[in-house]
Amino acid sequence: MSKIALFPGSFDPFTAGHLNILRRALTMFDGVVIAIGVNQDKPGFYGNATRMDIIRQATAGLQNIQIIEYDGLTIDVCRNLGIRHIVRGVRNMLDFENERAIADANRRLAPEIETIIIPTAQEFAHISSSAVRDILRHNGDTSMFVPDGVTLPPVR
Repeated sequence: MSKIALFPGSFDPFTAGHLNILRRALTMFDGVVIAIGVNQDKPGFYGNATRMDIIRQATAGLQNIQIIEYDGLTIDVCRNLGIRHIVRGVRNMLDFENERAIADANRRLAPEIETIIIPTAQEFAHISSSAVRDILRHNGDTSMFVPDGVTLPPVR
């Protein structure tokens, strides 16, 4: 039986930090499902089709990944796919506290599903999708914040 993890997020856009977490998760699991979710608190910068394309560019050459989109509770996606592990990345203590609260709520709702929190490597700790979006809005160079081989579409 293979161990598969769900790596959920808005990934708007997918950054070098996200790729770092994904690569490390792939050392712990037989496969990872990257799940692009709808975050009701964040308006989308890119549509889901564009996010999927960016993730495909970023993960070209990686094995044992799948990319899906979803709307609803992450634990419901896990249950529907038979996945028992959620992977979340954190950059700092603020991220950690937020992710821990979500993991605690998920554990109450679905005790069979475990959340694994992975701190990003230090060289990526300053990168956030929000910062990348701001750089894009001002026509800046995002190449050092996104994975090699990724070309971000212009601001709409």
